Order: sequence, then structure tokens, then C-alpha cells
Amino acid sequence: MDLGINSKRALVLGGSKGLGRGIAEALAAEGAIVALTGRDQAKSALSAAEIGDSVRGFALDLEDPDAIDPFLDRLAADFGDIDILVLNGGGPPPSLASEIDPAFWRAQFDTMVLAGMRITNRLLPSMRQNGWGRIMAVASTSIREPIAGLTASNALRSAVAGWLKTLAGEVAAQGVTVNMLLPGRLATDRTLSFDKMDAESEGLSIETVAARSQSDIPVGRYGTPAEFGAVAAFLASRQAGYITGIALPIDGGLSRAML
Repeated sequence: MDLGINSKRALVLGGSKGLGRGIAEALAAEGAIVALTGRDQAKSALSAAEIGDSVRGFALDLEDPDAIDPFLDRLAADFGDIDILVLNGGGPPPSLASEIDPAFWRAQFDTMVLAGMRITNRLLPSMRQNGWGRIMAVASTSIREPIAGLTASNALRSAVAGWLKTLAGEVAAQGVTVNMLLPGRLATDRTLSFDKMDAESEGLSIETVAARSQSDIPVGRYGTPAEFGAVAAFLASRQAGYITGIALPIDGGLSRAML
């Protein structure tokens, strides 16, 4: 199937590794011209070179609010208009709902919510003017079924969901779709870190904890970044122009929620 995104220009935040890299690889395979970001310039450039000639790597730390506008200025000069935007960043550390640290919440809000809003608002006008655009955000199934101990992720990703759902209705008539991707347990460094944490707390091997975790998933295994990226590539496609405002779980059937 020709997804119709050959020569479309994409920005994939957090695209140097994990799920972001899976998305960058899938878009590049369909002929898109991809800019990917990571905190480290050398690592971003290496990932881009490994994916292909149509990919360039940039350094961007979403925790540094002063870095966003200069990066977007450089991107505009080097790439021109962006057609496909993928909002993606690392998740916050575990936290309890009963323990509130205002400084922690402000910092996480700036990184997880406000940074994505700023980037979207800079890139959205050209999409609307051109009559075509795709905006996707990588979130978590926690917006449907909150995960114990991940309070900041549960709350702030839900705030992003509310914003994007509202935005989807505002821009649909201009040919811009807005969707969320909800990863479950996929084979990434973040999943490995949680398995390690559980293994250490319970005195078990990582292999034992991982096997137990995967046994909860109906398909019986962790998903891969490539599988995740394939879904993103389809949502970026010409054929997906009638799909907007959704939050799509990619979790091997783990989520038991009906909607």
C-alpha cells in the first residue's frame, strides 16, 4: 500500500531511540523526509545516519524551555514546512498521588504538556494553510486505565489528551488530523527500567519479572518499536484522513477498557 507520504516532511521528537525511533524508521521507509530529535546531538545524528539519507538528527531537550524556539527557527530554515508532527518524550518518574511537590509538578507540566503545545502552535499554521497535516502524540494507556505509582504520567498525559481532542475538532476542516498513540508494554528502555525496579524490590531476576509481565498480555509478549511505528505511519497516511481525535491503544490487548 502506498501511504501517500513520500517527500512529506516529518518531525519526530524523541526519535533517536525507542518508540520515537520506530516511528522515524517507519516514516522514512515510506519516503518521508524526517527530522528526529534527542537530547544528545551525536546520538541523534548517529540514529539518523543509521536510518537513512532522508533523515537528519537534531539536539533538543524538552526540559529546557529556552531551547525550543531556536530549534524551531533552525528547523524552519533547514526543512521548511513540517507536514507530520510526532510529539514524544520520556515519561516522568514514579510518584504517589498522596505526595504533592509543587516544584515537581510545575517542572513536569512544562516538559510534558507546555513544550508540546508550544511546538504544535508554531508548526500548525502552515499545515492549516497547506490544507494537510498530521499531528500525533505518544502517550500511554494510563489515560484510559491509570497505572498505580505513575501519578504524574496519569494526570499530565490526560491533560494532553484533553488538549489534543479539543484541537482535533478545531483543525479537522483544514485537513489536519490529530491523534494519540497509547503504548502498552513494549520492548523499550523504559519497560526494561520498570522490570529492573520490580526485580530489585522483589529479589527476582529480570527474566522472571519480564516473563510474568508478558504473561498478562493477551498476545503473550512485549510489542516492538517497529510494530508501534507501523501504526504511526498509517495514521500519517493519506488513507487515514478520516481518522482524527482518537486515542489508540497499541498494547497487545492488555487494556481491558471497552472505549
